[in-house]
Amino acid sequence: MLLLVQSVWLARPAHACGCGGMVPAGGTTVSVREETSVVRWDGRTERIVMRLTVGGDASEAAWIMPVPGRATVELGDRALFDELEEVTAPVRETRRHFWPRSGDWPFDGADGAVAGAPPGGAAPPVGVVGRERLGPFDVARLTATDPGALDGWLRDNGFELPDRLARELEPYVEEEWQYVAVRLAPAREDGNEGDGKNGDTPPPVLGGALDPLSITFGSDRPVYPMRLSRAARTPQALRLYVLAPHRMEPAGPIGGERPEVLHAGRLTGAELAGRTGLRELVGEPAGGEADGEVFLTALAQDFPHPERISGDHELRRAEADTPYRAVEYDDELLTWGGVPAWIATSLAVLVLPLAAAAGLVRRGRAARGGRVGGSPPRP
Repeated sequence: MLLLVQSVWLARPAHACGCGGMVPAGGTTVSVREETSVVRWDGRTERIVMRLTVGGDASEAAWIMPVPGRATVELGDRALFDELEEVTAPVRETRRHFWPRSGDWPFDGADGAVAGAPPGGAAPPVGVVGRERLGPFDVARLTATDPGALDGWLRDNGFELPDRLARELEPYVEEEWQYVAVRLAPAREDGNEGDGKNGDTPPPVLGGALDPLSITFGSDRPVYPMRLSRAARTPQALRLYVLAPHRMEPAGPIGGERPEVLHAGRLTGAELAGRTGLRELVGEPAGGEADGEVFLTALAQDFPHPERISGDHELRRAEADTPYRAVEYDDELLTWGGVPAWIATSLAVLVLPLAAAAGLVRRGRAARGGRVGGSPPRP
C-alpha cells in the first residue's frame, strides 16, 4: 500500500492534510507530522485506512474527510503499517567496485548507494447519518447540500471552519459527496471532564501516532481525496499504498510532481503469512481478482505548490502488471585472495613490463657472450 506518507504543518487558520482538513480548537495549534494511507479496492468497494501522527498544543481538534458515498468507520489495525513497510522494503544486494572509495584503504569514511525506481432528490442542508465513539475519536458521518452546512456541526463541537477550507469543500457538495467528521479528543486516564481551570487537571494534549481509522464505502472506481490539500500553505508529500486486482497508477499528477513508483508486485502467500493486519485488509478474493492474489503498488508524490492541486487522485489500472522492487546496494571493494584487486592489478601492470625487460636484457647478454667465447666464424 500510503507507506502514504504525507507531512503538513497546521496552524490557525487550519491547513489541510492529504485526505481532509484539520481544524484545531480556538487559540491552539495542531500539526499533522505524518499521514500514512492505504487504499484497498476490489472492484466494488473501497477502503481507506490512515494513521495520523500529530503534535502541537491542542487538546482537541476536528478533522474532515469527504467520501463519494455512504461510509462506515471503524478503528484500524496499528500493525498494518509496519507489515506494509516490511513487505515493500528494498532488497539488499552486494556490488563490488574496483577502485577504492571512501571507507576503503587507504581512505577513511563510509560510502553507500541506494537504487530506486523509479465517488437525487432534495435533502436537508445537513444530515447526520451516524455517530459513534471509536477510541479517542468522536466520529460523525454527515451529508450536506450547502457548502456551509458542516460549519454547524463544527461550531456545536467547539470548532470553526476556516473560510479557505470551506471554499475547497464546495466541489464535493456539488458532486453530492458525504463527509466523515472526526473530533479528536484523547480520553483522560482519571475520567475527569475538567478543562484545566479552577484547579482541574488539564486535558491531555494531542500527540504522537493516533489509532488508525478505517473508512469503507462503495465505489466502482478507486479515488483518493486530495482536493482539500489546496488549502495547505506548506508543501505536501504523499505516500500511498494501493491494494487492487492489478497494478494501479494515478490518472494524472493533479498539480504535483510526477508520481514515483516505490514498489509494485503481487502479494504472495508467504508475504501474507503471519501478517494479520494485511491479511484482514486483503480479505477474501472478490470480482476481478485471480486466485485471491492482490497487487500491491506503493506510490510517492510531492506537491511543492499545493495551491495548484486540481482535484482528487483517480487511480486506474496500469498498462501492465510489471513488478518493481527497490534495491539497496552494499558496496564492497573487489579483492582477490584477500588482496584488493586494484593493488594486485597495479603491481601486475608495473612488474610484468619490468620482468619482460629484464628477460630481454638477459637474453641479449647471453647472445653476446656466446659470440665472444665460441669459435671464430669461418672466413
